[in-house]
Amino acid sequence: MRFKDKVVLVLGGNSGMGLAAAQAFAAEGGKVHLTGRDQATIDAAVAGIPGSRGYRSDIADPAATGAVVADVEDADGRIDVLYINAGVGGFAPLRAITEEAWDHVHAINLKGCVFALQKALRIMGKGGSIVVTGSIGAHGALAGNGAYAAAKGGLYMAMKVFAKELVGEGIRLNMVSPGPIDTPLLHRNPGMSEEDVARLKDMMIANIPMHRMGESEEVAKAVLFLASDDASFITGANLFVDGGLLELR
Repeated sequence: MRFKDKVVLVLGGNSGMGLAAAQAFAAEGGKVHLTGRDQATIDAAVAGIPGSRGYRSDIADPAATGAVVADVEDADGRIDVLYINAGVGGFAPLRAITEEAWDHVHAINLKGCVFALQKALRIMGKGGSIVVTGSIGAHGALAGNGAYAAAKGGLYMAMKVFAKELVGEGIRLNMVSPGPIDTPLLHRNPGMSEEDVARLKDMMIANIPMHRMGESEEVAKAVLFLASDDASFITGANLFVDGGLLELR
């Protein structure tokens, strides 16, 4: 019960890693608020997490995130734990990247996350904990991954700077960077068919030292550790959850 009576906001908590984390926070006593863009999956998530509240909100719209924060404040007065998980993929080689696709990936994975953090800080105080989902894609060169890597790489450095700014306020900020995780996001890459996704998964598994993809629940365990008092002397860290893909190259 590490999060008993803690108010937890999970941005992008309606599926995949965000949903697994929201469920785990609630199982350990947290008062969970979660967001997503699809009302059906939000409703399903809330139905499965007793006492939780769900909000339809696009992290690419900072005003919408601000409205969610205001709703959380009305309901519970504060945020103790913030998990920023919302994200989107998108593969394209340099010559095929469009301005529209670049802006879309960056609006969600970088700009949206930064301003979500800014909005949430308004009702966070000393003892608060923030975890942001990064990606190993920010730390390795994968052909076709330029737009995504740039956004997640920018997010990584922004979070390092913000962690330094917030440490004096008693707020910890850490990042968890998943490797290949079997989530619905894999199936939402623009321009990729199911056959393309299957080939991508096979390619990733072949390169993972553990020879399997990770599960959302495995990422959630890392998120809860960083968010909890078990990590009370940790801030500015980036924890890889990737089956050894980066460290054992």
